[in-house]
Amino acid sequence: LDAPPEVIPPEGVLFTVGAGEPGARIAVRLEEEGLIRSALAFQVLLRLRNQQSLLKKGTYRIEPGMRSRDVQELLVSGKQALVRVTVPEGHTLRRTADVLHEAGVVDREEFLAAARDPALVSSLGIPAATAEGYLFPDTYYIPLKTPGEEAVRLMVGALRSRLAEGLPESLALDPQELHLRIILASIVEREYRLTEEAPRIAGVFWNRLKIGMALQSCATVVYIITEVQGKKHPEVLYNRDIEIRHPFNTYLHPGLPPAPIANPGLTALRAVFRPEPSRYLYFRLLDARTGRHYFSETLDEHIRAGALAVKGIGGR
Repeated sequence: LDAPPEVIPPEGVLFTVGAGEPGARIAVRLEEEGLIRSALAFQVLLRLRNQQSLLKKGTYRIEPGMRSRDVQELLVSGKQALVRVTVPEGHTLRRTADVLHEAGVVDREEFLAAARDPALVSSLGIPAATAEGYLFPDTYYIPLKTPGEEAVRLMVGALRSRLAEGLPESLALDPQELHLRIILASIVEREYRLTEEAPRIAGVFWNRLKIGMALQSCATVVYIITEVQGKKHPEVLYNRDIEIRHPFNTYLHPGLPPAPIANPGLTALRAVFRPEPSRYLYFRLLDARTGRHYFSETLDEHIRAGALAVKGIGGR
């Protein structure tokens, strides 16, 4: 009766133990799903080991060749099935929730509710209404059906760790100072295409901030269109778009927007903390294929660069 069943596929079978679920019920379900040969033998083994109440909630992967005692040891260990999921750099809170939901690791609405919960956000040291900007883009190994709050804590914790390791100077900042840099990093994240240009783009924005010049970031307008208005990502921005009256519109409002517009990765964060010194105040996309930009110190030079883009070098 302790022999492994013969019907488990090579990739294994996922089995979920509910919170507080009795061992007897778990044993019956295991037998019904063909994951053990005998629920009775499973229960007897539980009693002999005095482990009736030690089976932990979670989702587990039952592998081919596992005997009843192997399954029992797995459920007692709490070693849940992990899913590899990659959250790309520059995703918004909404798109991050979509990625995690589609991977089966968290419920979309539960994750969004947690990331927008003022009490949780405050407890994580974030001086904002949501965790937007603090959900570090990375590859994670997460148990299936992870609670939304746990997923948010995991990703914010990853950001803190990566900042401490890669940008130790960030540790000297108070929460509000760090928040402002994360806002700027989220803009840089959505603007740069080539890694080597990120510090230069960050430098342009810092130069503009220092003289009180509007950032005029297309990325902030796109954020309004996609995340506030709920429309699809525009292929081109028109004059009517950059005239949208909204606090996030950096064409109309000098300074930083009220909050991050995406979750920046380490490249954008490093660029903001360590920008390339220059006198540049403008940049324009010249090659849409490679993402190469042309940087200018004056408006006249910036306009001439636009003519180059129109003549076929690239552009949006």
